[in-house]
Amino acid sequence: MLLQKIIRCIPQKNGIGKLKHFLNQDISVFVKQRPRKLSLIRQRKVIELFHNLFISGFHLVEIVDFLKRSQLLADCYTTILSQGLLAGKTFSALLSDLQFSETVVTQVALAEVHGKLELSLSNIQDYLSNLMKIRKKLVEVATYPVILLVFLLAIMLGLKNYLLPQLEEENGLTKMIDNLPIFFLTLLGTGLVITLLLKYWYEKSEKVKTISLLVRLPFLGKLMQLYLTAYYAREWGNLIGQGLEMSQISDLMQQQSSSLFRGLGSQLEKALENGTSFEEHIRSYSFFRRELSLIIEYGQVKAKLGHELAVYADECWEEFFTKIQTYMQFIQPIVFLFVALIIVLIYAAMLLPIYQQMEI
Repeated sequence: MLLQKIIRCIPQKNGIGKLKHFLNQDISVFVKQRPRKLSLIRQRKVIELFHNLFISGFHLVEIVDFLKRSQLLADCYTTILSQGLLAGKTFSALLSDLQFSETVVTQVALAEVHGKLELSLSNIQDYLSNLMKIRKKLVEVATYPVILLVFLLAIMLGLKNYLLPQLEEENGLTKMIDNLPIFFLTLLGTGLVITLLLKYWYEKSEKVKTISLLVRLPFLGKLMQLYLTAYYAREWGNLIGQGLEMSQISDLMQQQSSSLFRGLGSQLEKALENGTSFEEHIRSYSFFRRELSLIIEYGQVKAKLGHELAVYADECWEEFFTKIQTYMQFIQPIVFLFVALIIVLIYAAMLLPIYQQMEI
């Protein structure tokens, strides 16, 4: 006992202290996991609940208490909301704790400034609904072709291991079928590695320059340009409609969680300090549509810039989701064409040696 007391009195190194603290912890701490991210359907439902309750006159504290009592939201999520309220977090910070996307969190954070929270929640609800439709359509379009590709790969592996070795003569088609499974798997692995590398590069890069490069891509670039134009036109329209000056807006943009938002806010602040007008600065970005700068100039002349941007944003959002639906209709036929081509090659590889033997 005396020896243990002496050891406790001796100052211990930081590493040993951390090890003892680790060993003394309750093992249940490591079993607890962070709640799973809400699905897109659940996210839309949560936004809809908050929107309806805000319209009904509920305050944020009352809404969280109502959700907890009514069990409309699981206890693990209402606990996060309650702890966030006790810590003095804002509504946008609470949604961030619930792992909502950066796009949704930024829109709510700006709504807390310009005061149109109910309108922003309604827009977010429509945005999530459209995303759900697109995801559902994408699953419908991709499911059957993916199953076909899996079966096709299995057939090619069977031909490679069982049928092709029995053929006496080889030709170019049989050699291609023999190497096609390896080529397909290599292509799939290479695509996955490239995707991970591009994701890492995007996260580490300067967002304004990166987006300026990405909008040059065919098809994807046009969609990205349309999305960014609709997104920023709506947010700027709401802020300007509430009477905020451009200097206040640029400062507010630099306080958001989105890296692109902060970068644009910083560059806008420098442009305004150098005497560049808002519409001239926006015109310099390749990832915004040219019409956006014209709408800004036209709205400033009529002194209705906030309203003009809001109307233009609604048109851009409608066009954006319409284009996505149109592009998705071409995915399935292209995949089917590829599958049909592979099937024709397989039949040709099997039948060509037979015809050659018949001719002999």
